[in-house]
Amino acid sequence: MNSEGSSQVVTRGTVVSHRGVAELDILIRDGRFAGVGPPGSLVSKVSADHVVDARGLHVLPGVIDSHVHFREPGGERTEDFESGSRGAALGGVTCVFDMPNTQPAVLTQPDLEAKMNLVGRHAWCDFGLYVGSDGENLDDLIKMERTPGVCGVKVFMGSSTSDLVIRRQDALGGIMASGRRVVSVHAEDEDRIEARRPMTSGSDVFIHGEWRDVESAVAATKRAIAEARRYNRRLHILHVSTAEEIAIIAANRDLVTCEVLPQHLIFAAPDCYRDHGTLVQQNPPIREARHREALRRAVRDGVVDVIGSDHGPHLLEDKAKPYPSRHSGMPGTQTLVPLLLDMVSKGELLLPHVVDLLCAGPARVFNLACKGRIAVGGDADLTFVDLDRKVRVSNSMVASKCGWTVYDGHELTGWPVGAMLRGAMIMRDGQLIGSPRGKRARFIETAARCPEPEVPCQ
Repeated sequence: MNSEGSSQVVTRGTVVSHRGVAELDILIRDGRFAGVGPPGSLVSKVSADHVVDARGLHVLPGVIDSHVHFREPGGERTEDFESGSRGAALGGVTCVFDMPNTQPAVLTQPDLEAKMNLVGRHAWCDFGLYVGSDGENLDDLIKMERTPGVCGVKVFMGSSTSDLVIRRQDALGGIMASGRRVVSVHAEDEDRIEARRPMTSGSDVFIHGEWRDVESAVAATKRAIAEARRYNRRLHILHVSTAEEIAIIAANRDLVTCEVLPQHLIFAAPDCYRDHGTLVQQNPPIREARHREALRRAVRDGVVDVIGSDHGPHLLEDKAKPYPSRHSGMPGTQTLVPLLLDMVSKGELLLPHVVDLLCAGPARVFNLACKGRIAVGGDADLTFVDLDRKVRVSNSMVASKCGWTVYDGHELTGWPVGAMLRGAMIMRDGQLIGSPRGKRARFIETAARCPEPEVPCQ
C-alpha cells in the first residue's frame, strides 16, 4: 500500500473535490489517480491489503503550502528541510514551495542547483523552490526560472529576514522584463520603511504596524502592479495585510493574484501584541480588526487565491532581542490545515473554500503540474482530515527546530490525520511513515525539461 508501483483504493471517505462533497472511492495506480466511483464500486479491483478505509474522514486533494522558509542552507541552527518538511507532513501538507532568502540566497544557477541537491536528500513532501532576485542577477534569472522544480521568482520590495531586497527603484522593472514565470513579491516599500525607522528607537512591538504602515504596503503593491502591466508579467502579491490592497488587487484580477496568511485572518492589533508579544511580530505586520475583516471578506468573495503559512521559524532567543532587532516571523506549516479547519468549524469558511485555497489555488497560480485536484492522471496526493477531532495545540507537538508555536494552548476543532504522497502514506495519526521520499514538483513551463523518468500527466 505504500509503494508507487501498485494499485490501491481509498474507500468510503467523504471526498471534497471539483465534484463537490460526496462519499466516493478513489482508485490509485502507480502513484497516480486512476478512477473515482461510488462507495464500494472499486474495491474489487485490488486485494484486501491495498484498501485504505477512510470511513468517518474527509478526503482532500494533497495540501500545498506555497510559502515556507525552511532556512537551508545557512540557517540549519533554526530549521532545515528535514525538520521543516517533517512538520509539513505532520500537518497534512504534501507539497511546499520554499523561499530563496537562505545563506547564500538563491541568486545564481550554481546556488540553485546546490540547494536542489541539498534539500532533496531529506524532504518528507514534494517541493518547489523559489529563485530570488536583487535586480543585479538578471542574466542568471532567465536561466534559473527554466530549471525543473522552480516554482517562480521571489522579490523582496521591503527588507525582512536576510538582506535580500531590491535597493534601486528601477530594479523591479528589470526583473519583470527578464523571464516569463510568475513573480511573487513581498510588497512593502523599503524607502518608506527606512525613512520611518527612527520612530522605533526606544519603542516596542506595539509600534510595529505604525512603522511598517499601511501606506508602505499600498505603495509597493501599486508599484508592483504598474511594472507587471508594463511588461505583461504575471504578479502574485504575498501575505496581503491591508483592506486597501484588497481593493486594488480586486481591480486588477486579469494580471494579479494574491495570498493571505492564517495569522492575518485570526489575530488583530493591538490585542495580539498584548497577548503574544514578539511571537506575532512579522512582516508585513498583523494590523487592526478592520483589515482582518476585509481579508476574511476577500477570502469569502474569491479575491484571495491562496492561503500559505509563511512558515518563518526563529529561535525564542532571537525573538527576545530588543525591538526592532527582534526577528520577524513565526512557524506555521504544521498548523496551516488545523487553523483553517477550525475556521470551518466556526462557520467562518466552508470546506470547499479550504480546498480551493490550499490545493487548486496554488496549482492554478503557479502552473503546478498534476497536483491540486483529485483528477485521473494526477499525482495521488491526499490529505485526510477529521472535522470533529478537537486538539489542544502545544509547543511539544512542534516538529520545527524552533520548538514553539504562537497557538500553544489553543484548542482547535478539525485535524489532519493522514497524508498520502504519490500513492504512499507518509503520515497516519500523527506519526510519519517510512523515510523522506519527497521529489521536486513539476511545473507546466518546465515539464519537458524534468530529468526524472516520470509517467506523463494525462
